[in-house]
Amino acid sequence: MAMTTPKSEDMKLEVVVIGVSDVDPAKAFYERLGWRLDADFKSGDDFRVIQFTPPDSECSIIFGKGVPAPKAGAIKSLTLTVTDINAARDDLIARSAKVSEVFHFAGGPFNDAGNNPRAPGRDPQGRSYFSFASFEDPDGNGYLLQEIQTRLPGREWNSKPDVATLGKLLRETEQHHGDFEKTHGKHDWWDWYAPYLSARQSGSSPEEAVVAADRYMAEITK
Repeated sequence: MAMTTPKSEDMKLEVVVIGVSDVDPAKAFYERLGWRLDADFKSGDDFRVIQFTPPDSECSIIFGKGVPAPKAGAIKSLTLTVTDINAARDDLIARSAKVSEVFHFAGGPFNDAGNNPRAPGRDPQGRSYFSFASFEDPDGNGYLLQEIQTRLPGREWNSKPDVATLGKLLRETEQHHGDFEKTHGKHDWWDWYAPYLSARQSGSSPEEAVVAADRYMAEITK
């Protein structure tokens, strides 16, 4: 009998709690950034909670007084994705944020190991996910801007590729399948297409998808 995988319950990262030393200056900073103020609740002198949401974000930040939170400034590298890192950087600077120059990680995204891991300038190849800038709030809580112009397949929940994207992916699949056909006997093309497309839509590189498809074919032809 075929095994079925249970459907996972939806889980959305909704809030990140940060620590601040003084609530009012922190609130003023995030207001200047243009983030949406969702809440500012007080209860006596010992409790106050403030929630802000970055533009078009589904995740918010919360800080306040009497709120269980990390030490002020302890949160580092909260990542904000943008489609144009230069435009986003210019906008933040215009709003009085102190933003670093654009950089890329010499060893790949988020690889801060080794000496001088952050190289100046955008990613030389202009790839999505590879170009960054950074800034901090008044307490030293750190943010990274990460430029993502095109997401890798499978990086969005419940997303369907548009017709043009699907067409490109099918063409890519056909080209790689052609290489497989040259060295293998008669087979049903859809058996190779299915694992290749599945791997690509789950975020694998073309090379990784080829390996997945070849492995699948080897299994079903034993």
